[in-house]
Amino acid sequence: MRAKITYFVLAAVLVVYFVLVGDRGVLLIQQGTPVTIAYGAAVLVLPLIGGWFLWQTTQFARNADRLARELDAEGGLPVDELVRTPSGRIDRDSADAVFAKRRAETEASPEDWRSWFRLAIAYHDARDTARARKAMQRAIALHDGKPVRAGNAP
Repeated sequence: MRAKITYFVLAAVLVVYFVLVGDRGVLLIQQGTPVTIAYGAAVLVLPLIGGWFLWQTTQFARNADRLARELDAEGGLPVDELVRTPSGRIDRDSADAVFAKRRAETEASPEDWRSWFRLAIAYHDARDTARARKAMQRAIALHDGKPVRAGNAP
């Protein structure tokens, strides 16, 4: 719950920032000189890109949360079996062992979104955020019946 609150606060701050930057871009364009018009147009591109990125990230988080709720209702969420250091950090060897198990499960059933979801969690626990995101994107696509490229092995 704390992570969701933080996400929404940061998203709101970004939206305010986008509005302020967009306003400055419009003011620059209203100046009417070629330089300020060009600069104002360039400034207006930043909130558009930022807004698109924020929208994509929010959709990804909502879809991942939807899958987590469904998997939880089925009783299929992975059990936290990771060893932690006294400070609470995940032990790397423990994360690697769980990852190997999740990868084998995914290789055994590559069309099952549930195994890809659990693999994404294992990637995250092993601190491989890029692969965690790709595995979760694949889980979402498989769940929603969208086409998935064949070359993405676990």
